[in-house]
Amino acid sequence: MPGALDGIKVLDLTSVIMGPYCTQILGDMGADVIKVETHAGDNMRWVGPMKNPGMGHIHLHLNRNKRFIVLDLKKPPGLEACLRLVADADVLVYNVRPQSMARLGLGYEDVKKVNPRIIYVGAFGYSEKGPYAGRPAYDDLIQGIAGIPSLSQRQTGGLPRYSPVTIGDRSVGLHTANAVLAALFHRQRCGPNAEGQAIEITMFEAMSQFVLGDHMAGKTFDPPLGDTAYARLIAPHRRPYATADGYLCVLIYNDKHWAAFFDAIGRPDLKSNPKFSEHTQRAANIAEVYSFVAETIEAQSTAYWRALLEKADIPFATMHTIDSLLEDEHMQAIGFFPEFDHPTEGRIRATAPVGEWSQTPTSIRSLPARLGEHSRAVLAEVGYSVEEIDKMMAAGVSAEPKNS
Repeated sequence: MPGALDGIKVLDLTSVIMGPYCTQILGDMGADVIKVETHAGDNMRWVGPMKNPGMGHIHLHLNRNKRFIVLDLKKPPGLEACLRLVADADVLVYNVRPQSMARLGLGYEDVKKVNPRIIYVGAFGYSEKGPYAGRPAYDDLIQGIAGIPSLSQRQTGGLPRYSPVTIGDRSVGLHTANAVLAALFHRQRCGPNAEGQAIEITMFEAMSQFVLGDHMAGKTFDPPLGDTAYARLIAPHRRPYATADGYLCVLIYNDKHWAAFFDAIGRPDLKSNPKFSEHTQRAANIAEVYSFVAETIEAQSTAYWRALLEKADIPFATMHTIDSLLEDEHMQAIGFFPEFDHPTEGRIRATAPVGEWSQTPTSIRSLPARLGEHSRAVLAEVGYSVEEIDKMMAAGVSAEPKNS
């Protein structure tokens, strides 16, 4: 069955992680995504490990369900070819400053002249309305300016650390995909003559909202009712609990869980202790509460606690490593790690699109390809002859894999 975005064409002028993650989601939903790259290719092509040049592992996890064309947009014929693609597209996604797009001749007004229905979506660092406009923006920088390393420092008392996942790029990539979907719905609702629109999704603002939703805390109020930070999330013992022989993730959360826990460990007396008796009191004493749990769990084995917690109906989970996650029985049962025979990279493992759709399922229809793999086919679709394409290749306007 076709995906929800079957028939939607997306022109992908993004690179690194945030933009490609967004457009891969759209591709998983059925959109025809055409990724435009320079002759150097997206930086993520060159992050190893890799079997072949330009086919790094992160590229393989960000760029399925796309077609790949090389265009030198700084050359007039390259810009002309891009505008031909614009004319036939529903969505254009980019992740450089709007001024950079304007200098290329691909600003919103330029694009709108060619295709008034285009959904023109920019995902970049900072709002153009503020003094930070135009600053470089990468995941590490955005994590820092949005306060994430400072939270790890407050929790551990040690050095500030970035989250070891690209949480800024990927969460803002999701924001961007949501924006595309909402804009497509609005355009459809407004009828066949409706214009598209320009949208800007900015990392600093999106991640600040993401962080402050948990951590504005007492400064939500004027005058403040206390300090910033959600105390539970920065409690020193909010981490996987050490058992006698390993680690286990446990969340004793509501009143029912706590009562069951105290009964299970033979301490029913603690159910009447003011520090443990109800949610508000536990929250006010969360560091001491978590410390008590940590000391208790450390005394017995992981197997002991798994059996006890399951019997008491208290939430817990395995603390996987990345290696053990790949072998998780649940993930294996649902086929979350499909394997494919890639035409150039051999056998590869992917992650499945997220979610189940009864009528418009997501799918992996094509695998990430080599730089310029589809240049000829895409150019032919917008009216270039074989001779014209040959000239564009010879002039460096476009490119294709050398052994094509």
